[in-house]
Amino acid sequence: MTDPADRQLAAQYEAYPYPARDPREEARRLIVGSPSHLREIDHWIFGARRPASRPLRALVAGGGTGDGTIMLAQQMAWAGRPGSVTWLDRSGAARKVAEARAAARKLDNIRFEEGSLLDLPGSGLGPFDYIDCCGVLHHLPDPLAGLKALASVLAPGGGLGLMVYAPHGRTGVYMLQDALRLLAPAEEPPAARVETARRLWKQVPETAWLKRNPWLTDHLSGGDAGLYDLLLNPRDAAFTVPALDALVRAAGLRIACWVEPVRYDPDAYLPDPKLRARTAALDPVQRAALAEAITGNMGIHIVYCLRADAPAVEPPWEDPAAVPVLREMDGPSLAKGLPKDGTLPVTFDGLRVNLPLPRLAPAILQRVDGRRSFGAIADELAANGISREQFWRDLPALRRSMEAMNRLLIAAPA
Repeated sequence: MTDPADRQLAAQYEAYPYPARDPREEARRLIVGSPSHLREIDHWIFGARRPASRPLRALVAGGGTGDGTIMLAQQMAWAGRPGSVTWLDRSGAARKVAEARAAARKLDNIRFEEGSLLDLPGSGLGPFDYIDCCGVLHHLPDPLAGLKALASVLAPGGGLGLMVYAPHGRTGVYMLQDALRLLAPAEEPPAARVETARRLWKQVPETAWLKRNPWLTDHLSGGDAGLYDLLLNPRDAAFTVPALDALVRAAGLRIACWVEPVRYDPDAYLPDPKLRARTAALDPVQRAALAEAITGNMGIHIVYCLRADAPAVEPPWEDPAAVPVLREMDGPSLAKGLPKDGTLPVTFDGLRVNLPLPRLAPAILQRVDGRRSFGAIADELAANGISREQFWRDLPALRRSMEAMNRLLIAAPA
């Protein structure tokens, strides 16, 4: 399933492995994001019910220079979680970078496989409990064929994390891509095309829409690889909410979570009761589509998916033995910094929303450390004069805001 654009794409990632990464920086930082954060996988894919002791077989399809692979493998290693992460990509240049990053961290739970995800059926790889495909489907000749290939190696009870481009937040990109097809034809060497793109960017008028789009920075801070991927990519298909939902359903899957959930809730932006009465009549996909249309700043969509016939498994928020965790947040520091007005201000790509918090939010959050269970937190509050009944009344309100931010989740059971 190749065509001229696909061959150009393969050549692009050999010339400019993406994203640009320096293995020497592994000593200073771990790049963390979504999808494929271990705590998100435990929560959104497995409903915080799959034991942490059970080996996790993960695939990162289109692994590039290794961001998702390194993040997940390192988190598994830190947590002492058994299993492995398979990196799969057809770029030998990207593989060298990813392998060097893994070596810098002394990670021994990564398997490197060079090839196309389209060849997964019958490859002998898998099955996998979790599959990451981030920034790949929108470059394929047939995204549905790609997604079906991934689903073919998904283990029963497993799930996928996907990222694809979204159109509204990429305003300006496709106009300059059109311009560069005229000024820097695909037949020219990659280095010459990059030089032309940089010259054009310096001279485009201030009226160019990408000049007015503050949410895209690859052409500014991503080096030659970032600029090439954004403006010179031979194939770049963006998906609206309905289009992505249709793609997922056509592959025999369903979306379990849009990340972050609150971004796809139109009521977060529309306080008018009459408008909310209308949003209440919309189904979940229509609500997410409305949020996408009115905010205008979504440049990507991140979703976690399950098989269409998989049972819905809710995380055990009412179980006293369940252990809450914060994703990339420190409970005491968060609790100390909460505003006194009972809301939590959050900014998503320039858009600020205020999420309501219950009265006990600071007291609960300062005790969320990844070890205490809900029952233990309730006991500590009771010892300080706060009834267990009040704790269990406030917890759902805290969940509505903090889980919707993809920040308060539940850990996998031991």
